[in-house]
Amino acid sequence: MENKKPMTYIAIVDDKRSIRQALQERFENSDTYKVLFTAENGKDFLEKMMAARKSIMPDVVLMDIDMPIMTGIEAVAQAKEVYPQTKFLMLSIFDEDDKIFEAIKAGANGYLLKDEPLEKIKEAIRNLLDDNGAPMSPSIARKALDLLMNAKVEINKETSAEHYDLSEREKEVLKHLVNGLEYKEIAALINTSPNTVRNQITNIYKKLHVTSKAQAIRKVINKKWFILF
Repeated sequence: MENKKPMTYIAIVDDKRSIRQALQERFENSDTYKVLFTAENGKDFLEKMMAARKSIMPDVVLMDIDMPIMTGIEAVAQAKEVYPQTKFLMLSIFDEDDKIFEAIKAGANGYLLKDEPLEKIKEAIRNLLDDNGAPMSPSIARKALDLLMNAKVEINKETSAEHYDLSEREKEVLKHLVNGLEYKEIAALINTSPNTVRNQITNIYKKLHVTSKAQAIRKVINKKWFILF
């Protein structure tokens, strides 16, 4: 008998009712995804997350950014502290520099544009749950790379990556991780196996004293290591 795939529980947060309904309807056609609830802003989302603690928590939250009362970035920043097991995938019409990095700093696990097809969103969700890279739309990934490559930031000895004893290969892997590449893509770029990349990333986490990609990316941004890349 074929094993049934486990159910993935979703929450959708967007201030536009039509978008909430459209996304919910698209996921309802699948037998492996269930929308637990929708919310119209960050405050509404946090209240519904409190209620969900008594039953089932969402595995992944599809989060809009610009919303009245409380933005998606503010909601993620608060929710990540309380619900560390939940993944946050930003869905936005924006690919502006400040929004990309503010979302990452807040704890977002990925960033897609709203016009991505459903299969792309589902693929991003699977990658998040498999701990296999930080999904980004191609235009977002390119913009993130441009920002890192063009940043003119001075770093001192105390905050440098060398302070954490990262090797040159580990810096390279970290760069690709920050840019949203998956393990297989990183492996292809540096001519090694995905398992080797996974082991290298485990070592990077230990050296940086973090436990996830989101935390590693936030450390890169907060420590202003852009010049290394």
